[in-house]
Amino acid sequence: MRRAVKMRASIVKRRTAVFQRLDAQLELLGPGWYDALGSNYGKAALAVLARYADPTALLRLGPARLTRFLIRFSRGAWRENHAQLLLAAARESVQLWGDGIDFAELAADIAVEAEQAQVLTGQIEDLDERIANLYTEADPHAIVASAPGVGPVTAGIVVGRIGDPHRFTSLAAIRAYSGLVPGVNQSGTSTGIGRLTKAGDPLLREALFLAADSARKTDPQLAAKYVRLMSGDRHHDSAICHIATALLTRVATCWRAGEHYVIRDTDGRKITAEQGRRIVAEQHQPTRKTRIDPRKAQRDKPRTGREPQKSLGAPTSRPAKPSLRDATSLDTP
Repeated sequence: MRRAVKMRASIVKRRTAVFQRLDAQLELLGPGWYDALGSNYGKAALAVLARYADPTALLRLGPARLTRFLIRFSRGAWRENHAQLLLAAARESVQLWGDGIDFAELAADIAVEAEQAQVLTGQIEDLDERIANLYTEADPHAIVASAPGVGPVTAGIVVGRIGDPHRFTSLAAIRAYSGLVPGVNQSGTSTGIGRLTKAGDPLLREALFLAADSARKTDPQLAAKYVRLMSGDRHHDSAICHIATALLTRVATCWRAGEHYVIRDTDGRKITAEQGRRIVAEQHQPTRKTRIDPRKAQRDKPRTGREPQKSLGAPTSRPAKPSLRDATSLDTP
């Protein structure tokens, strides 16, 4: 499972790069293609781009044959309305460019990217099935998946990258392995807390970050901690890292004890996931505030004894105080 989840993450990144190139190519055709195909590029959208990315070829296909094509590749989800949207986008592209662009050449480039995305999507689906089977064997009681924000993919990553939770001497060792704990800077007799160590598994850290951002919307205790952090001087990413560490500690505790994750209110009362989402929406929403960037404030702060100038050659209302070195050089004959 450790290799499978790592391979899946690598393929997902490759497919994301392909989707970004498709976005750039479809931008040339016009905005109507985004309205018709969407931005997630499902199987039906990729099938259209692989065969009929040429607007003139799409118009020659006609609404009836295009509708049958969409019904086949979308399993009935896309019908006449999507066919009309695609035909309208094709007519818009022809009116926009006329003879100013070679639609056939552009369609060939789009088809190459769409076919690559189709292959990568198939590989991801195969890996999802393989990871699901391996996860069932490693965690038959689905303890890790019982935590809020932890779906099938994230559960497979946690189990695959951590392995046996009992191989760690303590929960602190598991947190250190994730790299979500702050480092310690020591110099002489002074000791300070630095940034995250990021010394652990990067894939595990990424999965926990995304899971924590989702879990805080379901678990009132995590939501209350997020609000408390955001009410101070924390940034959203910093607060989510704290929530991810707390979530990992809870998941590891349940995993080692063989018990499912229990969602509780801030008073300790056991609640369901639906009740948790409603409580979070009503009671634990952070207030928006304007944060001051300390680095920007330091740059904008005027220097002592000197008036701010737009340029070195700009005149000032009063002479700047000469430094000791300048005074010495002036006194020297």
